[in-house]
Amino acid sequence: MTTTPVWSVDPRTGKQREQVAVEATSQEVDEAVRAAHAARGALADATVRAAFLRAAAALLDEAAAHVIEAADAETALGPGRLTGELARTTGQLRAFADAVDEGAYLDVRIDRADPSLSPPRPELRRYKVPLGVVAVYAASNFPLAFSVPGGDTASALAAGCPVVVKAHPDHPATSELCASLLRRAAAAVGLPAEVVSVVHGFDAGLELIRHPLVAAAGFTGSVRGGRALFDAAAARPVPIPFHGELGSLNPVVVTPAAAAERAEEIGAGLAGSVTLGVGQFCVKPGLVLVPEGVAGDRLTGALTKALGETEPGVLLDHRMRENFISGVRERAGLPGVDAPVTPGSGGEHTVGAGYLTVAAGDLLGGGAYDLLLEECFGPVTVVVRYADQGEAGAVLGRLPGNLSATLQLSAAETQGAPGPATELIGQVTGLAGRIVVNGWPTGVAVAPAQHHGGPYPAATSHSTSVGGTAIERWLRPVAYQSVPDALLPAELREANPLGLPRRVTGG
Repeated sequence: MTTTPVWSVDPRTGKQREQVAVEATSQEVDEAVRAAHAARGALADATVRAAFLRAAAALLDEAAAHVIEAADAETALGPGRLTGELARTTGQLRAFADAVDEGAYLDVRIDRADPSLSPPRPELRRYKVPLGVVAVYAASNFPLAFSVPGGDTASALAAGCPVVVKAHPDHPATSELCASLLRRAAAAVGLPAEVVSVVHGFDAGLELIRHPLVAAAGFTGSVRGGRALFDAAAARPVPIPFHGELGSLNPVVVTPAAAAERAEEIGAGLAGSVTLGVGQFCVKPGLVLVPEGVAGDRLTGALTKALGETEPGVLLDHRMRENFISGVRERAGLPGVDAPVTPGSGGEHTVGAGYLTVAAGDLLGGGAYDLLLEECFGPVTVVVRYADQGEAGAVLGRLPGNLSATLQLSAAETQGAPGPATELIGQVTGLAGRIVVNGWPTGVAVAPAQHHGGPYPAATSHSTSVGGTAIERWLRPVAYQSVPDALLPAELREANPLGLPRRVTGG
């Protein structure tokens, strides 16, 4: 039997570092899924699950130096960025452990029988149960927080679902290291190691989504790859939920009043957001509406200065580098599109940051200009100069769904008086899952109220992949009608032996 090696590659040089694994065969994927399925019962105890998540966080923290070194060698993201990402990852694991302890995610509801109603209401008790084995497709740009130990894995395990991760080829060594730490954590609390496993290879990813024992999937990546998996999930004899984050422009609208008030500040802030992580954040602002006129010129002048002073950076792999260079070249070649700071090749292994400009009227013409409405992964944004609010609204009306939308408003506009600001809030609410005012979308806080998702193609469902409610993706509700108390799950029994929060209707 032939095997295909999986190599760890240094993106700073394009050279292979070490062979990490071999791509999983169909049989190996089947074995991993079946082992995970067999381990479901071991995750039934919420106390053990919470201990597992905390143990995983502790082991990741203990191995921080090793994890960061491995991730930096494969991604070139830098120790500073990766230190923050690891803290986010372990904090996320602990937050889900707290959620498991609290139990509100089970959404326990009890409607007591009431024969006086018409029609009479029977006794109903409802809570949520885990779906089963979850397939997680790791992201390229977050080797920790959206990969093996990341939010999809943490939330699925918190829900009581075993996980099989399809590792991303950009950081296979980091994936194997993190998987070994999670499996050690499982063993430390008495769980089978098979509650978490990793497979490698493109074909393995397809085998995984088609496996009959896989009950749901989480994905972070491109529109093309995510849509193919989404379609495969829907085409199964038994379709499964596919929670995918695919792509986003993350539009920014700068009002004339905001530009007049603080053009230079906005221009500098925009440059920082566009170049954060070498432009490889899924919430990078990729389309910015800037008013025509002197204030808008001041803003673009500050943007030009800041981007012109930005050092070239290394993308996650050379394939992404080539896609970035060709994508920028194609966009810059459109009639009427200018490049005040030319983005593209910054050297043999690096790329330079920059931005493109286009008039709103040209963009609204459609045709080839629709390319400007597609995400370009890397340190580039498109500045659209608009004449008035109507023209800005027309551009927003042509955008697909997004993870975020940002409004840069003046101090007076933030006071909420009827006017352009309130109209813009209403319009962008229909476009995005998170609305930001006078800030920047890069940086997604892990918090109970967070929502990281949005209308398609930002996401394939209405769920979030960040924050406490991410656990809801891996659960389904079950109602018990007129079931004797002794036969009910412990979570629903009258005495509430687990001390869960519950909503009760009737006396």
